[in-house]
Amino acid sequence: MDLIKPLITLLAIVNPLAIVPFFIHYTQEYSERQRRSTAWISAFSAFVVIAISALLGLQLLGFFGISIASFQVGGGMLLLISSLNMLNAQPAEAKTNKEEIRATEVKASLGASIAVVPLTIPLLTGPATMSTVVIYAEKTQHIWELAVLVGYGMVIGLATGIAFSLAEPIARVLGKTGINVMTRLMGLILAALAVEVMADGLGKLFPILGR
Repeated sequence: MDLIKPLITLLAIVNPLAIVPFFIHYTQEYSERQRRSTAWISAFSAFVVIAISALLGLQLLGFFGISIASFQVGGGMLLLISSLNMLNAQPAEAKTNKEEIRATEVKASLGASIAVVPLTIPLLTGPATMSTVVIYAEKTQHIWELAVLVGYGMVIGLATGIAFSLAEPIARVLGKTGINVMTRLMGLILAALAVEVMADGLGKLFPILGR
């Protein structure tokens, strides 16, 4: 397994910088201590989601009788959709349901924790992130490779915690334009990776395509 590609893909999908404006919006009424706590709970939650996907994702596919090739095609399509969102300067896992967004804002106004929902799920680690981890977990051939994949979850969590903890300075330095440019760049990289994943899955489903 290529050990660098999973990390690049996960960083492109999760892209904590793109979620910084959402973090600022949902925590604008919070104290500094509450913001810090929310940032690191989100970071830990992102790690947990990635770790569980890596360790148990294949077992779940087996339970439902889904082949990894089919999952690669479906996961690749999710990645491609996410990349299109990012090319439009939207978060990869952005919610489109207005009722969900309104319900989240009500929760925040009531003081409910928004660290896990919606910051971690689905904004940071939604279906596209989970499917990507499962696809790369299937490519591992040794326990240490799987451990590395779980370790990448720690890297993503750390990057998320730092980005959210420094949300205000990042927003001031990069501004909306800077964040949009980075999001579009990540989207372009993700689109190319999505095509690779789908091509690999289609090649397994239809061997004639690989000739």
